[in-house]
Amino acid sequence: MPRKPRVSLAGVAEQVIQRGNNRQAIFACEDDKRAYVTWLKQYSKKYKVDIHAWVLMTNHVHILCTPSNHLAISKMMQSLGRMYVMYFNRAYKRTGTLWEGRYRSCLVQDEEYLLTLYRYIELNPVRAGMVNEPSEYSWSSYQCNGLGKASDLITAHPIYLAISKDVSKRLDSYRRLFTIHVAPTLIEYIRKATNKGLALGSEQFKLAVQALSGRSVIEGKRGRKLGWKRDKLR
Repeated sequence: MPRKPRVSLAGVAEQVIQRGNNRQAIFACEDDKRAYVTWLKQYSKKYKVDIHAWVLMTNHVHILCTPSNHLAISKMMQSLGRMYVMYFNRAYKRTGTLWEGRYRSCLVQDEEYLLTLYRYIELNPVRAGMVNEPSEYSWSSYQCNGLGKASDLITAHPIYLAISKDVSKRLDSYRRLFTIHVAPTLIEYIRKATNKGLALGSEQFKLAVQALSGRSVIEGKRGRKLGWKRDKLR
């Protein structure tokens, strides 16, 4: 069966997840993470992809980003993945694949879900029990988005900037968002949308995406359509 084409639109945010093959570790030490971030920065600039939030976990990566054109994220991830596999195989004297097939992604409606995705991504180390607070984890964008740490990798999304024009108030308000964890039902919804290449947003947003891309981003109903027996007998 041919692979389902991804839907990517210029100016529309996406969450991207890339996992290690069979959930194997893709980062064995700090140097590995530094190498990955270096290439993420390089290829996001090259292909004009704005990175808003990210986290490096032991066996997978989350990135929230906005492409300048419909091919930008694909080109960024292909180049980044290829360079990192070459580095990893050379460093650990191994051969073969590292990634679990293609990266997964979903489109994100700015007004409805963008800040939720920020929280979902940057709270990953807390949910995994690696740290108690997102500020304690060095390999995510939280220290930039929540503490104001300077970074030439991060590009603030307009929705993030709209929290407040005053930087200190924006940071304070952003940190307060993290006093409440993302609800389990919403986490499951985000994961399903990402794994299936759907869209996170209102029905109007999903229909607009389908009209622009010509591809479905709404989960189809299981089972045969009503009236299939009648149609078969005709």
